[in-house]
Amino acid sequence: MNRDEGCCDINRPHEEILALGSRGMRDERLILKAAELFKVFGDPTRLKILSLLAQAECCVCDISKLTNASQSAVSHQLRILRQTRLVRYRREGKEAFYTLDDDHVRSILEIGFEHASEQEGELR
Repeated sequence: MNRDEGCCDINRPHEEILALGSRGMRDERLILKAAELFKVFGDPTRLKILSLLAQAECCVCDISKLTNASQSAVSHQLRILRQTRLVRYRREGKEAFYTLDDDHVRSILEIGFEHASEQEGELR
């Protein structure tokens, strides 16, 4: 029988770790909600859009031009980003200008890109 790499040699849980883990474990509903949020960050087009919006407020046509995506594709992605409250918009006449919803989104982006940069360094 093959043993999984990293598995304990003896099948005996460590009570002190289980006690810590049970106190620190997040509510299942919150875990599912966070998992959905991270799925939204998992799309390269949405990350491009979020990166742009971290720099400046943009309209759909600006985002479309800068990401080389159609306006309908950008609108679709923005709808997903609005539904997950990652972006918000304001109207100015017939135009809608999008921006990040709050500084939490900016922080998540910065940390994600920082982590990716560190991983890039490890690959070289």
